[in-house]
Amino acid sequence: MVVDDETMPAAGTTPAVEDSRAFEAGLDALEMPALPPRPGPGTVFLRSVLPPLVAVVAFIALWQLAYSAGLKPSYALPGPRDVLATLGQTVRDGRAAEAISISVSRGALGFMASLVVGTVLGLAMWRSRWLRAALGPFVSGLQSLPSVAWVPAAIIWFGLSDAAIYAVVLLGAVPSIAGGLLAGFDQVPPLLDKVGRVLGLGAVGRLRHVLLPAALPGYLAGLKQGWAFSWRSLMAAELITYSPALGIGLGQQLNIGRQLNAMDLVIASIFLILAVGVAIELLVFAPLERRVLRARGLTVARGR
Repeated sequence: MVVDDETMPAAGTTPAVEDSRAFEAGLDALEMPALPPRPGPGTVFLRSVLPPLVAVVAFIALWQLAYSAGLKPSYALPGPRDVLATLGQTVRDGRAAEAISISVSRGALGFMASLVVGTVLGLAMWRSRWLRAALGPFVSGLQSLPSVAWVPAAIIWFGLSDAAIYAVVLLGAVPSIAGGLLAGFDQVPPLLDKVGRVLGLGAVGRLRHVLLPAALPGYLAGLKQGWAFSWRSLMAAELITYSPALGIGLGQQLNIGRQLNAMDLVIASIFLILAVGVAIELLVFAPLERRVLRARGLTVARGR
């Protein structure tokens, strides 16, 4: 009888030991997430590129039909060609680049400040039940408060300055970031914290190595919502807080179009604001979210 060496236990080991090792290997295999295969260029185009292109073409076609049918006067609803010509002019003379640079720099600085304040506030509310009970309803309520409501108060407090704009951004974004962090902590199984205690980790060690990584998906959702609120708050502040000394951001360019009754400039500014928001989502948050989900084995391959 021929005996396969690979099926024989190693010298000095017992069947029980071999069964234990096989069981541990099986558990390790279960813990490893199965990464989906990378789609080819054609699949990426059909799934990710073609649908928004079709939506854009359909929108422009409906817009052109409404313009040709004369649903609104041309000064109130210009055609796609007129808006495209105005948009091209703002790009050529540098107004678009300047407005995007000013608004994005303000948005990035305001969001980073909101990230620090919101994270500290979320951690404090998570650590203190009394603080969460005291501030939780206000944090939740502030998320439903329109950011434009803070603009008059910010102008009275800080005048027509960058400080007024940043104050509106902070008040709009901080509650979402703090709420996202709290939601992430609430979704962490208590067993993970007990495991950290068993391993001898202190409060800071458990927070850094166990709780924060486990709460990362919820925290990331709060960051995405916080950026959306900060960008909207920034546009509201720029739209109302107008001063030549502040420079002309996208919101201020939108206000100039309103003052000049130039609907083509208004729509072109709206497109630029939308384009920046979509670009930040696609270039920053979408890759970060995919990386976090893939690391946790939460992405699955789709055969369709």
